Amino acid sequence: MAQAVVAVFIVVYIGMLLGRLPRLQLDRTGVALLGAIVLIAGGAMSLSQAAKSIDLSTITLLFAFMVISAQLRLGGFYTRTAEAVTSLKSSPSLLLAAVILLTGVLSAVFMNDIVCLALPPVIIQTCRHRRLDPVPYLLAIACAANVGSAATLIGNPQNILIGQALRLSFSGYLIMAGIPSLLGLVIIWAVIAWQYRTRWHTGEDSLKELAENLQPWNGWESFKGLIIAGMLFVIFLFTGLPRDISALAAAGLLLMSRKLHSRTMLGLVDWQILVLFCGLFIVNHALAQTRVPELVVSELLGHGIDLAHPGWLFSITVLLSNTVSNVPAVMLLLPVASHPLAGPVLALSSTFAGNLLIVGSIANVIVVESAAAHGIRIDWRNHAPTGVIVTVLTLALAALTLWLWPCA
Repeated sequence: MAQAVVAVFIVVYIGMLLGRLPRLQLDRTGVALLGAIVLIAGGAMSLSQAAKSIDLSTITLLFAFMVISAQLRLGGFYTRTAEAVTSLKSSPSLLLAAVILLTGVLSAVFMNDIVCLALPPVIIQTCRHRRLDPVPYLLAIACAANVGSAATLIGNPQNILIGQALRLSFSGYLIMAGIPSLLGLVIIWAVIAWQYRTRWHTGEDSLKELAENLQPWNGWESFKGLIIAGMLFVIFLFTGLPRDISALAAAGLLLMSRKLHSRTMLGLVDWQILVLFCGLFIVNHALAQTRVPELVVSELLGHGIDLAHPGWLFSITVLLSNTVSNVPAVMLLLPVASHPLAGPVLALSSTFAGNLLIVGSIANVIVVESAAAHGIRIDWRNHAPTGVIVTVLTLALAALTLWLWPCA
């Protein structure tokens, strides 16, 4: 049975690497779900064991913040803030700085994937009205969403998982990660502003309409979402109340709306990522029961690679994040995260590494797909010159911060 479990694990992570399985219409979520189904149906683990292997605390917190973000999106908050920033009469480079700052701050508080869904249409519209090339601004959104989301334990799915699994202090992590994340936003601006310094403007003479309608502004619904999100942030920073239960209660309050139907709000929840998490929890737990991970760790240690050491953990996380993607990479490495700095190491390295390749993070993919829907092509040729430099510089900054931190 152990051999069958290992075989399923290998196939699932090949799917994570390729993004699909050959000849099957399965994406990463489908592959993870299929792997879990095979293990349960094949008798490798019972249904109750599979249920217990799922970290319900992480799933709950993810779901709750998706509901909060849905409230703000339906209230037109993201559209309104983007319009406010882009309406400023400024030079192309200053507009770039404003877009980066807005994306980074929103991603730290409301999850980067949601921000990457909401901002690109407004930015594209602004660029077309000003005859600006939208590509540098869209690249800025993708990069800033990753870097900004690393600042908190609620900025992206992998940080939520790390924070809940390792019981990290919300305020303690913010103090440490806030420094490289903020400086990382400056790096993004400097890199893109320098690369596009002589080619901000496009030669297009005609304005193209957006492919979809922007969400109209609803002051009350946006205000309600912001108040509840603000209260949660205060709870996370200054109290010891459970983050998952507090966030779930906040989501429940927002679902009790007289105007926004629960079906509409729940329709904006990213069920795909929740299913991906559940599938990987089951597959990884099944592998852990075989004792194979301990043998692999021992073998690596015999070759001088100590995964518990922050330096090795940082390097391996960067490597795995750009092969199997950041969430699966973090799930694989959490069992060896025993060092006091393991949480920040995993969070910063996996998130910053996401800028290297378009497929390195869901945020990148969302921005590229949004651009394609409006006739704008972003591929590796125009992403790599920005993504590679930003990744190298921000990872170096993160490594320096972690190395200099007192408990290192």
